[in-house]
Amino acid sequence: MKLKIKWNNIFFLLLILYIGYIFIGQQFTMQDIKKQIAERKTEEQRVKGKNQKLQDEVKMSASDVYIEKLAREKLGLIKQGEIPVIDNKN
Repeated sequence: MKLKIKWNNIFFLLLILYIGYIFIGQQFTMQDIKKQIAERKTEEQRVKGKNQKLQDEVKMSASDVYIEKLAREKLGLIKQGEIPVIDNKN
């Protein structure tokens, strides 16, 4: 028995294999892109949180309570009637 190979069948088989190869490659590319999007969203949330914290600090720095706290810590200022405590460790 002689097996007859038709060129049309070979062409369609190769075409189907090529389309499958392209489809699988696109699936891997889409997975990589989805992973990158998830990473960027996580990074965005982290940066938004940090930004909010900094904005809160800026708002707080304008308050009298914060200015007083800073003056006490950095400059060693005290209120009238308070007794200063000196730390010799520094």
